[in-house]
Amino acid sequence: PRHKCGNQKSCPPNYFAFKIISGAANVVGPSICFEDVVLMSSVKNNIGRGLNIALVDGTNGKLLKTGTFDMYSG
Repeated sequence: PRHKCGNQKSCPPNYFAFKIISGAANVVGPSICFEDVVLMSSVKNNIGRGLNIALVDGTNGKLLKTGTFDMYSG
């Protein structure tokens, strides 16, 4: 069976499913999946070098904001 965000197990009731994948240098970009919706990825063109953050409302699971913080250049 397929589970949300490609996880190996389904989440218990009243829990959100998520998966965060780190990038590999500049070859493979990071991605963030939440409740089977990809929030950030190279395909969506909303990732950057450094920390990639998705702010999600913890009560309803709606995406509030995404951002990147370039830790290399300061």
